[in-house]
Amino acid sequence: MSSTQDIILLGPPGAGKGTQASRLASRLGVPHISTGDLFRQNLREQTPVGLMAKGFMDRGLLVPDEVVCDMVRDRLELEDASSGSLLDGFPRTIPQAQALEGMLRRLGRRVDRVLFFDAQDATLVERIAGRLTCSACSAAFHTTFAPPKVAGVCDKCGKAGLAVRSDDAEAAVRARLAEYRSKTQPLLAHYTEAGCLRVINAEQAIATVESALATALAAN
Repeated sequence: MSSTQDIILLGPPGAGKGTQASRLASRLGVPHISTGDLFRQNLREQTPVGLMAKGFMDRGLLVPDEVVCDMVRDRLELEDASSGSLLDGFPRTIPQAQALEGMLRRLGRRVDRVLFFDAQDATLVERIAGRLTCSACSAAFHTTFAPPKVAGVCDKCGKAGLAVRSDDAEAAVRARLAEYRSKTQPLLAHYTEAGCLRVINAEQAIATVESALATALAAN
């Protein structure tokens, strides 16, 4: 692999990308670039591309690929990303993947690895649908993996009102997963053909997944 590393994290909601991203980015010495964070930053700072995105969102329209790509391109051109990046949430479609390849080519770089966090729907539903959020302070818990000390009461602020967010309800989660898989399958084929896809068993323990990522990055 080259000294400059541009890595893509792919995987469905609940697969654990967020858990691994910050520590992996730190180990690689590259910024973790999340499209969700980019949107929020550009909207908050009212950048030209952020205002363009807001115009579509205010009309209830999806933000076009070219606007999303502009945000990513601007971020990749910042100094801290000169030695590479860890992309999370981008690309989501083949056109976005092709746009990214063009951006990196102009920088004299390429996609080095695509790490796909693979997990069964049943596992993902259990992880997401069990999430509990405090309505008062937004602290997060989980019915199975991180339950509050007292059922329904927040450990952090002591107030009652822990609940599952509507978009984390089982039916909503299954719909999100179905949509994700339908859109992502072509990307998996695209990166398999390019020879840079590595599949990670995301159902394993956090430390085991971290080790698997290191092995995938070290392999030729």
